[in-house]
Parts: sequence; structure tokens; C-alpha cells
Amino acid sequence: MLRIGIVGLGLIGGSLGIDLRAKGHYVVGVSRRAETCERAIAKGAVDWGSTDPKVLSALDLVFLCPPIGSVLSVALDIVPHLSKDTVLTDVASVKEEIVPALEKLWPQYVGGHPMAGTAEAGIEAARSQLFVNAPYVLTPTLHTDSEAIDRVAQIINDLEAKLLYATPADHDRAVAWISHLPVIVSATLLLANAQEVDEPIRTLSQRLASSGFYDTSRVGGGNPELGRMMAEYNRAALRHCLIQYRATLDHLLRQIEQEDWEGLQANLSAAQNYRQTIYP
Repeated sequence: MLRIGIVGLGLIGGSLGIDLRAKGHYVVGVSRRAETCERAIAKGAVDWGSTDPKVLSALDLVFLCPPIGSVLSVALDIVPHLSKDTVLTDVASVKEEIVPALEKLWPQYVGGHPMAGTAEAGIEAARSQLFVNAPYVLTPTLHTDSEAIDRVAQIINDLEAKLLYATPADHDRAVAWISHLPVIVSATLLLANAQEVDEPIRTLSQRLASSGFYDTSRVGGGNPELGRMMAEYNRAALRHCLIQYRATLDHLLRQIEQEDWEGLQANLSAAQNYRQTIYP
């Protein structure tokens, strides 16, 4: 059994707590609001919760789970209360800016990112087994302590997630393609539909919307703050993906305009085949 702290009791932090407690670990939670701590205790996400970071002393491992833009400031608040052997990790979806700063701040730090979540947010959205079979990336560098890596890896294996390793830069470029770009594309679909000037057609489209529109619009209809921070903190990689996406979209548009139906079908077949390599 490990003594584990979770700072930030939202969807990811709360879900971590539920599963870690189920595995027999002792979990302490920290949140800015006492009400959130109370809800986390009632929900079974933590054994104890507090707004005071002093409760993080004498722990084996601490997860940083605040919004991306708050990770560094929250880390600065809590590290004075950690024991020297405590391993620190985070769950932020952007690593290239965060990892070097946290490495300088805490020698026992390991960057991490679980590829799991829902469109909902907050402690009430936390649920069990969110990480089972989901990719969980660790982003160690040449400066990362090997024993710290092993401790975090042990917990990820406890969660039954799929453990992967990547450099911070490679992580950010890959995640821009499969997580950050889809948010912007999905949001664009929603915004374009909302801008249909023919109100009866817009209303009819809303009434006809079924599983296809639901699936493609889901991530664009998620947490706006998270989407903004993905773009803000992974700007270069996301811009690269958006430029390539726009070029591909323009190519398909030209095929439709030129009535190149065979060419369009060939591209759609290529898309189908590529998807099957990702989800066989």
C-alpha cells in the first residue's frame, strides 16, 4: 500500500482516487474548496481531504491534477510541504513547457498524462475504471530519477492502463494530432452549424441530429477552458496540425467542386483503411 496525494479533485483526480483506493492505497486529496473535499470523501475518491497542502507531508506519491495553466503555480504551493522522498507527477495534456520547469522545482518529478476523460468535469463526474485499457504516457528525460519512474509506473499498472513512454516534445506533437486537433475540428463543426443563416434549416438539422453528429461533436462540446489551454500551451504543434488539416480539407473540397467522385472515394477509402490500423 502506498500513501498517495491528489491535488485537484476534478474528473481525473477524483477518478484516480476512486481506483487507487479500490486497489488498497491510502489517498489524501487537496482542493481549493472545502466543499469539493467533502464531496470527494462522500464519493469515495479520497480517505481524507483538505484545503491545506500540509496534509501532503509524508506521502509516497503526489498527483498534480489542476488545469494545465495552474500546474506550475500549484506545484510551487505544495512542494514546501513534501518530504524529500515523495515522488511528484502530473496529468497535464501538454508536457514540453511543464516538464523542464517541474524538474527544476522537484528532483523526484515524473511527467505523466492519462489519455482518458469525458466531456464532463468536476468531482461529480469522477468514476471508477476510467483508466482501464486507456493509454497512460510517462515523459521522463535524462534527468528523471529511475526509482521515481518505477514508482509511478507501478501505480499506472495498478490502474490497468496501457503504459507508454515518450519525450515531452514527441508527446505534445502526437497529442496535438489525436486530442487537441479533434477538439478544434469538432468545435468548428458546431460553430459552423450554428451559423446556418436559414433558421428553419438550422432547426431541422438540430432535430435530425443523431449518432453521427453526436460522435463528431462530442469533444468540441466539452470543457471550453480545457480546450483553450490545449491551444495556448501546445500552440506550435496544434498550428502544424491545423495547417495540414486545412490543406487536406481544401483538397477534398476541390474534388467535390470538380465532381471527382472516384478521387473522393479513393480518399475516403484511404481514411477508412487508416482508421482500421488505429482501431483494428
